[in-house]
Amino acid sequence: MVKIVGIGGSLRPGSYSQLALKIAAGRAQALGAEVEILDLRSLNLPFCDGENDYHDYPDVEKLRNGVKQADGLILATPEYHGSVSGALKNALDLMSFEHLDGKVAGAISVLGGQVNSNALNDLRTILRWVHAWVIPEQIAIGQAWKAGSALKERIERIKLTSKKSRHLEL
Repeated sequence: MVKIVGIGGSLRPGSYSQLALKIAAGRAQALGAEVEILDLRSLNLPFCDGENDYHDYPDVEKLRNGVKQADGLILATPEYHGSVSGALKNALDLMSFEHLDGKVAGAISVLGGQVNSNALNDLRTILRWVHAWVIPEQIAIGQAWKAGSALKERIERIKLTSKKSRHLEL
């Protein structure tokens, strides 16, 4: 069975990024994947200081092990000041090639304003740097407060391929 880990980059209650992640995760589950969402709002993660030893923070190991054991990722981020949220960037910075190399990743960005690809482009750069494989299709949701059913329809058209060569049509 394909295992997918979802990580949402918003810490806000009622987050549209978390909602988009849950919809994508539900779609992957409906297609047979095992899905785990690692909610950054409930993890006690330190700011990355470039070191590898975070023994005082057991949630760092939970994050790292969850991602390492997954075949693929779904990352959802709000776009803050034209880029990825600090919370998601920090979570990714706490991991290394050991955890992210070879992972297949899908990317979702959520904006309050007009659609653009800034956060998605930054996610591609970050993930490419650690040798993850970002699927060509991506989702940018502008004016999320009024996206409604269009969000679910858009997510249902995405395809995600795992390194185990099994397709999940999201």
